[in-house]
Amino acid sequence: MSTQLHDFIRGLPKAELHLHIEGSLEPELMFALAQKNGVQLPYASVEEVRAAYDFADLQSFLDLYYAGAAVLQTEQDFFDLTHAYIERALADNVRHVELFFDPQTHTARGIHITTVFSGIARALREARARHGFSGAMILCFLRHLSEEDAIATLEAALPLRDEYADLWTGVGLDSAEVGNPPEKFAHVFTIAQAMGFRLVAHAGEEGPPAYIHSALDVLQVERIDHGVRAEEDPALMARLQQSRMPLTVCPLSNLKLCVVKDMREHNLARMLRAGLCVTINSDDPAYFGGYMNANYIATADALELGKEELLQLARNAFEASFVTPEQKQVWLDELDAYAAKAA
Repeated sequence: MSTQLHDFIRGLPKAELHLHIEGSLEPELMFALAQKNGVQLPYASVEEVRAAYDFADLQSFLDLYYAGAAVLQTEQDFFDLTHAYIERALADNVRHVELFFDPQTHTARGIHITTVFSGIARALREARARHGFSGAMILCFLRHLSEEDAIATLEAALPLRDEYADLWTGVGLDSAEVGNPPEKFAHVFTIAQAMGFRLVAHAGEEGPPAYIHSALDVLQVERIDHGVRAEEDPALMARLQQSRMPLTVCPLSNLKLCVVKDMREHNLARMLRAGLCVTINSDDPAYFGGYMNANYIATADALELGKEELLQLARNAFEASFVTPEQKQVWLDELDAYAAKAA
């Protein structure tokens, strides 16, 4: 792939809709926080942690992910984590992020939910004031835990809703997919929907296409996170194409977790060319080898994407974001101006 196209990608205005903030914890920060907070890590060095990033599947990643999250203990820790991600996002010309966060990962360790909210929110508000960077928070339920636990988490967070109304826009569903179908969380999603939260869910990464159907029909989600296994079900593909249901695809994550063996086998281009509303995102970038530009470049190189397709991917993400139509139009106009300048 030409250097010219790589430069085009680097300058492309982008939105990121599938980013787990805990998954942006780089080994260097992990070790610094472990030392500060007196947390014993199962690794002796940054190099040892990086060597452990050879995942066989989603579960082997989650085991390391939860071990790393143990270093996050104070409001400042969550601020530092989010601030570090934002710096990388700004460098990649990301204009807007809708980041996922997992309160249960932290409350189970005795960290108060307000600590999690306040640290992440402070970093997002500071970036908005300083750089015009736009952000939103999506509280995710851990699907390997019970629905009762999810409901308790939502109830614990609700007293914070007014204080974080400028940021906390939605709820989602993540963690180990296989054996934890979306319908397991039907009630908590019904509650959240009635309260006006935007709804998303991971489906069709390692789980079957049936999980995507359930996320749409039972949970009533507005976006599917991942969704790459939709291709196994022609009727589902037609439904996604006709409805323009956004899919927040994470190419380097899919490669790292062995969802695909080779990036050239990835179905992102096929789904895009079939008219689906596909977007590119980084998922857990500290663990999966790259932030937004790295994902765009790896995908473009392997699947031979052209400028128009790259522009469409960026356009899809802005259109699928949970912001006002007026704000979307600002970014789409910027994208059009960029395209015209690069033509």
